[in-house]
Amino acid sequence: MKTYRALSALLTYPSTDLQAAVPAIWQILSDEGLLKPGQLAKLEPLLTDLEKGDIYDLQERYVLQFDRARTLSLNLFEHIHGESRDRGGAMVDLLETYRAGGFDLVGPELPDHLPVLLEFLSTQAPEQAREILADAGHILVALAERLARRESIYAPVLAALVSLAQVDTSPEAEALLAEKDDDPEDLEALDAVWEEAMVTFGPDPNEGCPISRDILAKMDMPAAPRTSAPGQM
Repeated sequence: MKTYRALSALLTYPSTDLQAAVPAIWQILSDEGLLKPGQLAKLEPLLTDLEKGDIYDLQERYVLQFDRARTLSLNLFEHIHGESRDRGGAMVDLLETYRAGGFDLVGPELPDHLPVLLEFLSTQAPEQAREILADAGHILVALAERLARRESIYAPVLAALVSLAQVDTSPEAEALLAEKDDDPEDLEALDAVWEEAMVTFGPDPNEGCPISRDILAKMDMPAAPRTSAPGQM
C-alpha cells in the first residue's frame, strides 16, 4: 500500500528531500494503480510544483494553508474536538491503535496528523486501511471541499483520499463545512484561535521533525500487512 505513503509525503512540510523524492512518488502512484488516471492527472501540477518550485515559496504556501488556517488543519481531531478534553482521550486511543499495529510514532507530530495516519495505513492490509480512513471520511470530505473552494493545488490529494476511503458527503461533513472558513491573513483572529497551546504527544519537538524524512526514506520499502483493530475518529 505504498500509495498511502506517497500521499502522506505530499502532505508533509516541503523540503529538499521531498523535492528529490517526487519522481519516486509519481512512480509509486502510477505503478500501484489505486488511483484512477484522472486522479493522477490532477495530482501532476502539485508534483511538478513540488519538484521544481522555490523551496521557500513552497514552505510559505504550506504554512499559510495548513498551519495558519484552523479549518484546514491536517490534525484531524482539531476539526471535531478542538481543544476539548475529549481530544486527549481520542489521541490516546489512536496511539494505542498504532502500537497494536506495531507502529511507533517518532517526532513531534500529533498522532492525528494526517500524514502520520497515512504512514500507518501504508502498513495495513488494504481493506483495513480503507476502513480506518473511512472513519475520518467526513473530515476528509470537508478538507477536500475547503481546499477546492480556495482552488488549492493540494485539493486533488484530499480528493484522492476521499476516493480511497469510498465516502460521500454526509451530515457530519456538512456540519463541518457549515463552519466559517478561517482567513489566514487575519492574524489577530488566528492568534485568538491558536492561543491555547496544543498538548504534545511524542518526543521533544526541539529534537527536530523527522516525520517527513522517515516517510521519504521508506518510500521504496515493502509494506508489511498488520492486523490491528481500527480506531474510531
